[in-house]
This record gives sequence, structure tokens and C-alpha cells, in this order.
Amino acid sequence: MKIIVSKFGGSSLGDSNTFKKVFQIVKADENRKFIVASAPGKANASDSKITDLLYLSYDLASNKINYSEILDSINMKYREIVNNLDITFDIDSALCNLDKDLREGKSREYIASRGEFINAQILASFLGYEFVDAKNLILFDDKGFFLEEKSYDEIYKLRESGKSYVIPGFYGSDKDGNIRTFSRGGGDLTGSIIAAGLKSDLYENWTDVSGFMTCDPKIVKNPRHIDILTYRELRELSYAGASILHEEAILPVSKAGIPVIIKNTFKPDDKGTMIVPDEKASLDKNTSGVTGIAGRKNFTVINIEKTKMNNEKGFHRKLMSVMEVNNVIIEHMPSSIDSVSLIISDKYLTGGIDSIISEIKTFLRPDKVKVTKGIALISVVGRGMIKHIGVSAKLFNALAKENINIQMIIQGSSEMNIIVGIDEKDFENAIKSIYHAFLD
Repeated sequence: MKIIVSKFGGSSLGDSNTFKKVFQIVKADENRKFIVASAPGKANASDSKITDLLYLSYDLASNKINYSEILDSINMKYREIVNNLDITFDIDSALCNLDKDLREGKSREYIASRGEFINAQILASFLGYEFVDAKNLILFDDKGFFLEEKSYDEIYKLRESGKSYVIPGFYGSDKDGNIRTFSRGGGDLTGSIIAAGLKSDLYENWTDVSGFMTCDPKIVKNPRHIDILTYRELRELSYAGASILHEEAILPVSKAGIPVIIKNTFKPDDKGTMIVPDEKASLDKNTSGVTGIAGRKNFTVINIEKTKMNNEKGFHRKLMSVMEVNNVIIEHMPSSIDSVSLIISDKYLTGGIDSIISEIKTFLRPDKVKVTKGIALISVVGRGMIKHIGVSAKLFNALAKENINIQMIIQGSSEMNIIVGIDEKDFENAIKSIYHAFLD
């Protein structure tokens, strides 16, 4: 019998109706014996995510502000689910415990984890599966770093039991029993870890879209669907802005060579997107070599010029030290013989850029420093690009035809992607022109 790990996101478990869809999906394949559950997401546009409400409840409670209205919203959501599923789960006790946890000042991570904790118990009751708390499977050290081997040892014991389980995503525990959470989107990472720990045959990630599209459908109407992606293509596209699956979530399964499929809970018969190792993805000689296009806005570029920069011992180390002490993460760093450009997401510059520029001038004594704001980065990704002549020329020509100025060009050594930096005002038009050049 195959082992399939199925992770259902918040949109798939947002209310009782979606729970019923999940039930039908799980029961349609007897190999789906390991289910990873998220906290309830939005059931409609005016709804709120339970995790957001839990964070808000914690913030209010920790500041001695009345949080009862927020707790009422959480209670209402869970009661709707339980009451309409006709199960015997004791939701009253679960919600009373949540209120008690808030009053007793449990940690922020603990409170946030209760969304998955309660929802997974409800789903286990509905499916007739056993609930197993992620705190006993996903293990962290005292600094909050994931303990891979110890976790996998615990997870594999589930396989040996022969039973069926529902596991909450997003969190685990450290050696002292304290709840520790992954970053937002950690449910995907939990699912990937469970799949790797079980040495599963397949990891299914169920969400509200039918896999990856070749670009954002909000920009290009009805773009092509991507049937097959490689692990590396997924990471490149996710990092560049395609937000279906976080780029880090693929790491445990890619290391283990486990295929992943992205499926739509609301259209389960749709093909979805299969994600496989590089060696298992054949190249179609009739394609352009481009698999997908993704991009993000809100970048700033700091360009530093200094004659004979590369001959100055310690120059780049000093520059990196300035970034480190200011808690700035550099997205890309293209350079030439006398200049280097730092491409930085604006979210790392909220404290202001003036002090950073001042430190650069003090410690590096450059000839010139120029700051350019309002930059967008667009990544053109494809495992087949290395086999196609003229991809770069075709890309640049497509942008030139639309009078879009390329402010910078970055290409990785793998030739898996080409990144162009452009003015934010040209972002949507650039995506369209690249799509029509390669994928129409």
C-alpha cells in the first residue's frame, strides 16, 4: 500500500462545508492515512483567519485589554463547524481551555498554535482517525531550530503503527515542552516534514487553486497551467512571488526525493501541478524553455561606486557588516569592477535608509552612493532555458517593444532563471509582454 500525506490549508478547512469536501477527498483514496490540518481560514471575503484572531487575542490579553469580542468570533467559527458536522467532539471544553490559556498568559506561540490544535482534533473526529499532537513529532532545540533527525525518528513510529492520523500543522515543541511555531505558512512545512519522516510515496498539498499557473492570473487572463515543475523551479518561482507554496516548504521532501502535487479542494478532479526531482522532468523541445514568470514590487537599490573597489582588502566584508548590524537582508548583489549594487526589499528598510547610507560612507569611503526606490524584480524561470538559444535576447526584445527600461539584469550560474529589475510602474505591462513572448 502506498503512503500519501495530505495537507489541507486554511481555505480547505474554513467551515463545515469545506470539512465535508475534505472528508470526501480523504475517503476517496484508502492510501490517505496521514492528514495535516491547518487552522480555519477565510470561508468568505468578509471572514477572518483564526490564526489572525488568535494573535490579536494574545496581543489584547497581554496588554490587559478586553478580548472577549475576538474570542466570541473564534468560538462562533468553531461551533459552526462542529454543530454542522454531527460529531461528538467536546468543543465547549476546547474553547474554555483557550480562554483559560489567554487569562493565564500562555506564550504567543502557544496561543497561535491553538488554531491548528483544535481544528485537527475536529477533523480527526470527523474522519474517524486518531489525533496526534504535533508537539510530540515536530521537535525544536532551545533556540527554536528544527531538529530534523529526532523529529523523523518520532514521525516514523506512526508508519509502523499502521493506524490513520490527523496532525496539526504550524508548530512543535522544544525539549522543555514549550510550543514553538514555524513562520506563517508553516503548515506546508509541517506537511513536508511529515511526508519526509514517513518516507511517503507522495505529498499532497490541497489548497484553493488547481496548481501553478505560468504567471499571475490577475495580470494575464487565463494563463497556461503548469503540469510539471521541478523542485528547483518551484523554489525559484515561489521566492520570486508565486505564493501557492512557500519555497522552504519543499526542502524536506526534495531532500528525500518525494514527489509533491498541488491540488484544489474545491475542484478535486482538476489535474493539479506535480513537483518532481530534476532528473524526472523531461524537456519538451517544442517549448520556449520558460516554465513560469513571477515577480515582486517594493525593492530599493543602493549602488556604491569606488575606483579599484575589488583591490581593496575587506571592502565587501565591511559592507556586509553594515547590513548585518542594521538587520538588513540582501536580495541580490550584482557587481562590476568599480561598483556594487545592493537590492533590498523595502520591508528591511522601515527604520530608514539614511543611517545605513551614513554608515556606508563612514566605513567604506565610496566615491558615490546612489539610492533608487520603486524597483520591481521579475524572474523568468525554466529548466529548459539552458537548452534554448536566444532566451535572453527574446526577453529583452519583448520589454524593448513596450518601451520598458531594464535597470539591472541578474542570472544565476545554473541558468535556471533570468531576473530583470524595472520601474514598478511597468510591472504589470512587463509581465504581460514576457508572457506573450514566451508562453502565448
